[in-house]
Amino acid sequence: MNIELSDPLTLPCGVEIPNRLAKAAMTEGLADPSGEPNRDLARLYGIWSDGGAGLLISGNILIDGDHLERPGNVIIDKEPRPEMIAALRDWSSAATRNGNQFWAQISHAGRQTQKAVNPRPKAPSSVKLGLPGGQFGEPVEMTQADIDIVIEGFVRCARVVKSAGFTGVQVHAAHGYLISQFLSPRSNQRNDSYGGSLENRASLLLEVVAQVRAEVGAEFPVAVKLNSADFQKGGFAFEDSIRVAKWLQQAGVDLIEISGGTYEQPKLLGVEGIEAAEPQNVAESSLMREAYFVDFALAMQSEVSIPLMVTGGFRQRKVMQDALDGGAADIIGLGRPMCVDTDAPNQLLSGTAELQRYEKTVQLLPNWASFIQKVSLIRAVASFAVQYWYYAQLLSIARADQANRSLSVFSAVIILTKHEKSWLKQRRKYLSR
Repeated sequence: MNIELSDPLTLPCGVEIPNRLAKAAMTEGLADPSGEPNRDLARLYGIWSDGGAGLLISGNILIDGDHLERPGNVIIDKEPRPEMIAALRDWSSAATRNGNQFWAQISHAGRQTQKAVNPRPKAPSSVKLGLPGGQFGEPVEMTQADIDIVIEGFVRCARVVKSAGFTGVQVHAAHGYLISQFLSPRSNQRNDSYGGSLENRASLLLEVVAQVRAEVGAEFPVAVKLNSADFQKGGFAFEDSIRVAKWLQQAGVDLIEISGGTYEQPKLLGVEGIEAAEPQNVAESSLMREAYFVDFALAMQSEVSIPLMVTGGFRQRKVMQDALDGGAADIIGLGRPMCVDTDAPNQLLSGTAELQRYEKTVQLLPNWASFIQKVSLIRAVASFAVQYWYYAQLLSIARADQANRSLSVFSAVIILTKHEKSWLKQRRKYLSR
């Protein structure tokens, strides 16, 4: 198979993605306290549209304002006001100004909602996150009525974004958010039709996909972000992921993005959590050294024919090309590189051999302190602090049209902490009106 990064990809629904590079979903934290997108988001996505990716996927758009992934999320938890529709249209118009696709990632955080947002978040079961620091509250097990409301929320959100000019949706079923929580036997300990067997644990996802598809129609892209595995003992395993992928193919999904991990085991960041990652039954190749989930995708491609998107770790053009040629991926997702080099897709399409690896220099602790990072808790804290550096770059691009490469990780943590605290304060004022 000889596929070029510049080749278009035609999805099962008939929609064409102009090339094989995508800006993967990354949380922006830039919405107004009302949950509406603003000029910052439109400016950021306009710049990314200029960057050359055939597909842009938004950060989490939350279907429930009480269950945010982080302060600053866009929120569509009711029928929108005209002002909200106008803001969404401004966002989608900027994000598609170069003829690329722009999909809304729709999500519900479940128990991974910060305590500052909701101290008693709803979840499949009352199983608290196993993280130190007290940032997450005690979850409340969802009732059938709660589940019905969640399904309605996904459908409403899909309908709204389609009407506002988005060209597709991605249902977030990975990274330990609500649907991912239902998929995992570690966090889903229910004894009703949504718990127990994998068929039952996958029923929420499949119901959401079926009803979203019925709402948006057969010619509108519906994608799913799915964990290859949670990498936790007793969690969602790769064998489960393959079975769910087969069901999603039968349900008419147009694209599956393969990722992995949760807050407890942040494999999506290329790092280990507090506990060692649970090994998975998948053969490793040389590509695995760079791209975190490519071998899982390669194994999955032998089981399904649905297009797959793989995100995480890609920096070398050759590795991306090998993933396409070897059948591991139909589209390559770029995350962190586009937080700094917004034209990374254009660089690759013009022949650049390798994107810059900022993770080699962006660190919370100096190189001489590497021995300290062997402590799992410190390593996890340092990894999330580095993630704040990338969040701060999005803030800089949105407001100054360029990244701030000289920013230290410590400064980024301070900037983002202040930004989020201010947003939460304004959010409470907005809700109390």
